[in-house]
Amino acid sequence: MSNRSLDWSQVDVFAEAPFQGNQLAVFHDASDLSTEQMQTLARETNLSETTFILPRDPREEAEQGIDVRIFTVQEELPFAGHPTLGTASWLYWNHPILKGASEIKLRVKAGTIPVRFSPDNNPGIYGEMTQRNPEFLKSLDGAACAEALSLPSDHLHPTLAPQIVSTGMPIAIVPLRSVDALKRLSITPAKAMSYLRAQGANFAYCIAPTDDPTRWRARLQFYNGEDAATGSACGCTIAYLVRNHAVPGATAITVEQGIEINRPSRLTAQATLAVEENVVDVRVGGRTILAASGRFFLS
Repeated sequence: MSNRSLDWSQVDVFAEAPFQGNQLAVFHDASDLSTEQMQTLARETNLSETTFILPRDPREEAEQGIDVRIFTVQEELPFAGHPTLGTASWLYWNHPILKGASEIKLRVKAGTIPVRFSPDNNPGIYGEMTQRNPEFLKSLDGAACAEALSLPSDHLHPTLAPQIVSTGMPIAIVPLRSVDALKRLSITPAKAMSYLRAQGANFAYCIAPTDDPTRWRARLQFYNGEDAATGSACGCTIAYLVRNHAVPGATAITVEQGIEINRPSRLTAQATLAVEENVVDVRVGGRTILAASGRFFLS
């Protein structure tokens, strides 16, 4: 790497209070970084995701969107929810033209994602992204899916079958019978990832209903850990639930995640059921709170 320094910030996304939600590292200007360098920095932050802003002319960005790349500690992703919302929120506070704007568009590998903001008196800033219209991909065999995820088969939901859905990244939505079953989730990463990748999914998002039909719980265990909040999977989830008539179209739900790892996260979601069972207008929202800022030194 060249002899230079890079400013970066850390934000907590889908957080209702400081030090909750999912942590995200945002590098403010990655113009001169190679893909390899970005991946190295993502490993160094050691967070579930790290984003890199590639600035252009601010007026063009205001009209066309801001270029952003998203990395986990192992790979680049075409789209991910909490990095999109968190990066847009940092830009809401800092962009030379779009500071305080009601909408900011990000250009990620999967396309252009608009994020709309609703200022209030609570900590941080509330934003809501509109994800791509969903693709309903492969339905999964329940027994095989349960085996791959180290689940007893009777932990699966009795009527909602696992299915891969994508709003920019294919996720296996795996409905479980109860929150109790969700609490006991213990996925073996290598076994699960081998199965999921063979089926065409990046990750498995396990969800469970609660006594309140507008409130769901979720977990995503991957690599060697667990994600505190997964906005892309939440978009796939609301699309799946609306398509399967488990949630009425245009009804806002809350998805709670990260409870089991002491990073409570709150995601809101809704989608519309259009003609011929098409699901459109997939929206996922939450609050972003600034946690830290600093500088990386490259040599």
